Amino acid sequence: MNNAFVDIQKSWDLACSARKNSYSPYSRFAVGAALTLRTGGTVTGCNVENASYGGTVCAERTAVFAAVAQGYRDFEHLVVVTETTPASPPCAFCLGVLAEFCPPDFPIYLANLKGIEKSFTLGELLPHPFQLAKNSTLL
Repeated sequence: MNNAFVDIQKSWDLACSARKNSYSPYSRFAVGAALTLRTGGTVTGCNVENASYGGTVCAERTAVFAAVAQGYRDFEHLVVVTETTPASPPCAFCLGVLAEFCPPDFPIYLANLKGIEKSFTLGELLPHPFQLAKNSTLL
């Protein structure tokens, strides 16, 4: 068994555990995410809903925001766990946030409670991300 497979399985376990903390009383769509760092650690997240739906934050973004808040910016892969079949991909908001920190070849593993179902690269899920031009006056 290679180390990459072990890391992905560990990430799946952690994402499943994080999913249990989901606060999703409105959608009843619990999501867990595990963002593995290049340094070897993992930061997890779950979706947190709000009665003001716009205040809801997805599991993927929760994991990215927590990692960034802890000073991490270099990510290895992401595992997203739902209970759907087929497994659900990240929403457009989450893909946009991932594109801010990850290259197009960043691996995203889609899973449900039975295991990993499919993998995509960020570039496959979001082929044309919004980015400010390097010479933008906004930078």
